[in-house]
Amino acid sequence: MFIQTEATPNPATLKFLPGQPVMSAGTADFPAPDTADKSPLASRIFTVDGVTGVFLGPDFVTVTKAEVVEWAHVKPAILGAIMEHFTSGKPVIEGASTGDGHDAHDGPDAEIVAQIKELLDTRVRPAVAQDGGDITFHGFENGVVFLHMKGACAGCPSSTMTLKMGIENLLRHYIPEVIEVRPVGV
Repeated sequence: MFIQTEATPNPATLKFLPGQPVMSAGTADFPAPDTADKSPLASRIFTVDGVTGVFLGPDFVTVTKAEVVEWAHVKPAILGAIMEHFTSGKPVIEGASTGDGHDAHDGPDAEIVAQIKELLDTRVRPAVAQDGGDITFHGFENGVVFLHMKGACAGCPSSTMTLKMGIENLLRHYIPEVIEVRPVGV
């Protein structure tokens, strides 16, 4: 098994590409070791000292490290953990699939919400996934779109610019009812 790595805009995060599917549907975010109990893969990666976050995408694993740790010291152990997991035959996620923020929305803004989700899925999520992250829709209220950035995008130095200059401008261009985009923490 050959695992490629790619840098992300977040210097504390690397994207690992195992060359095979990771998540069959959606994504999974594990911002701390105690959140990884349902994922044998994430749990295994968290055993590496210095790992502070694991994000699982369709065909990649994004790992965030502590600032005091150098990639040269943890990257080999992370590569080993990923390789061991995929050769073990264990599932990536045990039990139910994770939600991806695509719940149905009723009410007067249902059509606007559908347009927002469509733009996020077709224009934003593929670009964000290139950088080892994901973005989920959390609501639309009084012209404000609430989004949650995950993976490499969470805590990335350029995430505010991505939200404000990129996503907000895109949504405002196509959907006049959108006034602003704000991040939410989950």
